[in-house]
This record gives sequence, C-alpha cells and structure tokens, in this order.
Amino acid sequence: MKNPNGYGSVSKLSGNRRKPFWVRKTIGWNEKGHPIYETIGYCKTREEGNMLLADYNRNPWDVDRVKITLQELFDLWIEKKSGKLGKSNLSSLKSAYKHINKLSGMKYKDIRSYHMQDCIDGCGCGYSTQGAIKNLWGHLDRFALELDVITRMYSELLTSDPIPATSRDRFSDEEIQKLWKMYDEVQEGKTFPEELHAEYMDIVLIFLYSGFRIAELFKIKAEDVDLEQMTFKGGIKTKAGKDRIVPIHPLIKPIVKKYMSEGGKYFLTVNGRHLNQSTYREQYWKPVMEYLKMKHTPHECRHTFESVLDSKGANRKCIDLMMGHVSKDVGNRVYNHKTLKELKEAIELLDRFELVTG
Repeated sequence: MKNPNGYGSVSKLSGNRRKPFWVRKTIGWNEKGHPIYETIGYCKTREEGNMLLADYNRNPWDVDRVKITLQELFDLWIEKKSGKLGKSNLSSLKSAYKHINKLSGMKYKDIRSYHMQDCIDGCGCGYSTQGAIKNLWGHLDRFALELDVITRMYSELLTSDPIPATSRDRFSDEEIQKLWKMYDEVQEGKTFPEELHAEYMDIVLIFLYSGFRIAELFKIKAEDVDLEQMTFKGGIKTKAGKDRIVPIHPLIKPIVKKYMSEGGKYFLTVNGRHLNQSTYREQYWKPVMEYLKMKHTPHECRHTFESVLDSKGANRKCIDLMMGHVSKDVGNRVYNHKTLKELKEAIELLDRFELVTG
C-alpha cells in the first residue's frame, strides 16, 4: 500500500550493509526537479523502517542538525532510543553522561574524538566507568549519524582501560573435601567455636552445587523450590538468567530440606530471619573461610560450578541454561532445547570428593 503524500518512505540501499533500509522524507526539490530527502534513520528490516517512520510522523524529530547540542541530542536519544535498552544498561549510560556533560552546550557536529577521549581520560574512574562513557559516545554517534548531524563516527577512535584479568580461582578438590568433612562433623555433633555458625556452613555447598550468584540465591522464595521435581527456580540480571530452572543436586537435597523446614517466605531463612548478602558474607561466609584457611568469594563457587562441569564433559547447552548464560553458538542458542532430565544428568557429574578433576 502506498503511503500518503508527505508521509515518507522506506527504501533499501544497495550493497552489504548492517542497516540497509533508509527511512526518509521528501522536504523539497532541487533545480533539476529531484527530491531533497530528510533522513530519519536506518534500519535492519523494512518492518523496523515502517515502524520508525510511523513513530516519526506521530511525533516528528524537529531538530536543527547544524545547531543541535550534545544536551539536545542526548535528550532526544533518551526519548527515542532508550526504550530498547535494559534498565541496568540505561542506568549506566545515564550515569556516564555526568562525565561528558561539560560539553553539553557544544554543537554535536563540532565534537571530535579528542573531546570524547578527554572525557574518558579525565573521569578519574576505573575501567567500568570508562567503558560506559565510551559506550555512550558510540550510542550518541550512531543516533547523530541517523539524523545526518554527523558524517563520521569519531567514537570509533576511542580507547578506555581494559577489563583486568580475572582473579577468580575455583575451589580445589582438596578444599571441597574439607567442606564435606566439616559438614559431616557438624551432623555428628562436633563442637565448633560459637562465632563460626558452623551449622550454616552448608550454604557454601548450596552455592557450589547450584551455580547461583549470591544475589540470586538469596532472592529465591520458598515457593520456587520444588522438592518433588527437585528443582530451584531463580535468577536475575539477564533475560537468559531470569527464572531459570536449576536441578537440586542429590547431595544437597538434605541441606535444601533443612532450610525449607524453616517455613519462611524465602528459601534461605535462618531462625525465622531472611539472610541478606552483607550479613551472610561477614557473619557466615568469612568465618568458615578463615577456619578452613581458604581465600574464596561466594562468586568463586559459581566459577567452580561452571569450570568443573566443563572439565567433566557436560553438555555446553546444559551448562549455559543452568548458569543463565546465552549460548555463544547460534545453533545451540536457537535449536537446542534441553529437558529437565538432561539438566539433572549434567549437574550430577559433580560429585562429593572429586568436584575438580585433573
């Protein structure tokens, strides 16, 4: 169906382009009678282009391309593009703007790579914030390019401090054996220092045999623990990670039943009180690590879970599903659907005394 006069059009450009569909509107005619186009943006598909054109006609992006400032472009970008971003990502980019708003009154077309780089180098922050600033400049440049405010993306020349090499270290097989030995001693009634809270050291084993992040484990509600199907439902942070199903490993079933018997709203309830992360780290995790002469963080349990399953030959898709990761392999990501039985077979490759191989 032909669009009404003055509505605009979507045209496919030639060549191998990431966004080949040109969304445009005729704003006049030159001396030869050829149309003069206003570019609204570029899209990956014609459908996206038509949606962009409809959005534009509902609320035209009335900008003076020559005079638009950084602040004006940022405000328009927030209005038109931020809806496609996740809450965490958008929050990070908004915070990054605080480090570039010294240029807020500058015409965007006059901003060069050295202006952008100065914002990164002068922020006084580490690699994470520097990366967010660099990322924001990239978003603004792409938007400015769509609006024909600029013809070149100077953000492509930017650099920021690299992410440092990870210091995470997985638990060794000897350390896992120490944890199980301590667990057995607690069950046998051995006396431990009162400040150790030894009866709750078994939470470390839940971390090791579930792969949950600390924030994820402490948000699991009792209603999301199914002792008949032997599963947890939990997870946060990403689309792939939210509300994922993780089998309860048979070795930790007695531990899971213990905390479920507390009858609290949340799975990890101690003496009727829902544990929070800071209390757990300081009062429960730290004393156990010191007592056993270990130096680990709760997140290293997750690192151990993934590393060991991988070394034991567990199906990569099963690992990704339990970790809440998106498979890097497209075929796995799109076509490979794993059953609960397969997930249980994978997780049960973890055993009691040989959690780490080799």
